[in-house]
Amino acid sequence: MKVIDSIVAQAASISAIRRDIHAHPELCFEEVRTADLVAAKLTEWGIPIHRGLGTTGVVGIIRNGSSDRAIGLRADMDALPMQEFNTFGHASRHAGKMHACGHDGHTAMLLAAAQHLAHHRNFDGTVYLIFQPAEEGGGGAREMIKEGLFDLFPMQAVFGMHNWPGTQQGYFAVSPGPVMASSNEFKITLRGKGGHAALPHNGLDPVPVACQMVQAFQTIITRNKKPVDAGVISVTMMHAGEATNVIPDSCELQGTVRTFSFSVLDLIEQRMRQIAEHTCAAFGLTCEFEFRRNYPPTINSAAESEFSRQVLASIVGEEKVLLQEPTMGAEDFSYMLQAKPGCYVFIANGDGAHREIGHGGGPCMLHNPSYDFNDDLIPLGATYWVRLAEAWLKPA
Repeated sequence: MKVIDSIVAQAASISAIRRDIHAHPELCFEEVRTADLVAAKLTEWGIPIHRGLGTTGVVGIIRNGSSDRAIGLRADMDALPMQEFNTFGHASRHAGKMHACGHDGHTAMLLAAAQHLAHHRNFDGTVYLIFQPAEEGGGGAREMIKEGLFDLFPMQAVFGMHNWPGTQQGYFAVSPGPVMASSNEFKITLRGKGGHAALPHNGLDPVPVACQMVQAFQTIITRNKKPVDAGVISVTMMHAGEATNVIPDSCELQGTVRTFSFSVLDLIEQRMRQIAEHTCAAFGLTCEFEFRRNYPPTINSAAESEFSRQVLASIVGEEKVLLQEPTMGAEDFSYMLQAKPGCYVFIANGDGAHREIGHGGGPCMLHNPSYDFNDDLIPLGATYWVRLAEAWLKPA
């Protein structure tokens, strides 16, 4: 493993920053303290900054030489609205807020890379350090783009990285094409006619109709969609009624849809609407159908994926660069990949053995209240960022 010595030498100080961020989590578009910390460190290292894109976003600019080529490196900064179970020294000090996805570690790895790049500048061109807010549902990447990210900071490609628990430390994973799914939500309200539960013939009961609808949705996956095309429909909430002896007037279904392509997403939305409306009509009910498209699928471009793979292999060896199996989780880096070529890679976070005494009883998995980022990854992840930038901006 070829980790940069100067980054290893600064690892303890960057780890302290990571733990400080972990102890003070901030939700989407509220990352004021985190952004202040990032901006202060970049300024301390002589890196010009731009603030305010996406409300709390920070962009650092490191230039060297005369080339007009540029690369973007992105890290997310926000936490999740959940209670932390850990009680170690850097556990969250804010009830109901936690860095349970490792964005504190992502920020730390990019800061470590920034410090090295600022002091060594072994490249010809510009490195844009993108510290993004609001990945967890707020669409911070989309907002930064809307407010001019790629106009103010023109770059040929943009790259992202996420930690991945459950895989042995020292490994990476990358693959071309879809690596994370689109995220979409639906809400369906069935309206019938309430009445006494002992006299069901006098009403129009929405509950059995909703049950039929839930079952029918799965035929979209098994009978409308091509078997080789991935898609998920999950009804995760069903709300109806207030008393055991009363047939409710209405029933509400909510859930999520995940796909790797827009064509499959179009098909699922269309068929869900048809099934919902026609099933209700068949039983004399009315239907209100809402479908909201959130994050698009995260799709790595082929050339940039191969470029990333080669850089990773030069650091950890070919055998430790795995193919990333696509996951139905979602990621708003997808917006950046819609606008620019690029690649989203995964760095293994280990099995949780790195956690200190005082960690919660649960597994060290993403979005788990017992999760903690593995600080040992900071030098490795930062080395990837540095070597990627240097290779992309290699002097002629």
